Amino acid sequence: MTAGLGIEKKLAEFERAHDDYSAIMLKALADRLAEAFAEHLHERVRREYWGYAPDEALANHDLIAEKYRGIRPAPGYPACPDHTEKGALFELLDAPKNAEMTLTESYAMLPTAAVSGFYLSHPDASYFAVGKIGPDQLEDYARRKGMSVAEAEKWLAPWLAYDPDARAKAA
Repeated sequence: MTAGLGIEKKLAEFERAHDDYSAIMLKALADRLAEAFAEHLHERVRREYWGYAPDEALANHDLIAEKYRGIRPAPGYPACPDHTEKGALFELLDAPKNAEMTLTESYAMLPTAAVSGFYLSHPDASYFAVGKIGPDQLEDYARRKGMSVAEAEKWLAPWLAYDPDARAKAA
């Protein structure tokens, strides 16, 4: 979801006027609105659409503490570090047509004030962080993703427990 549709024109106006403050504030507002709507939609999924928590009535501090059932992990974050998963998600949702959202070649979302993620409703689902990835894990992951080890190393570089360049030289 995005809150950034159409802001480019206004941002260009601010740029022409050398009004960096207003441009920064507009971008920040759009980012916060996208995040707020993601939270709102997650609540509606819990209470209405999937209906597994129809009577949920959490106070704001409980929402911030994520005391609701289920999680909303996003590609590129600690629980789902592989940004390429956005490709499948955008294809499944036909995001360019249905949400006017696209991906760059590095899987950044456009408009930039955008949020994507997966909804998991299992009562035991909780946020976690993927630890450092060893060569054997990366090779298995690359095989299952249908990509080369070098490509998987590129996308998962921050999570690797080894230096891919040193490994390549040793091979």
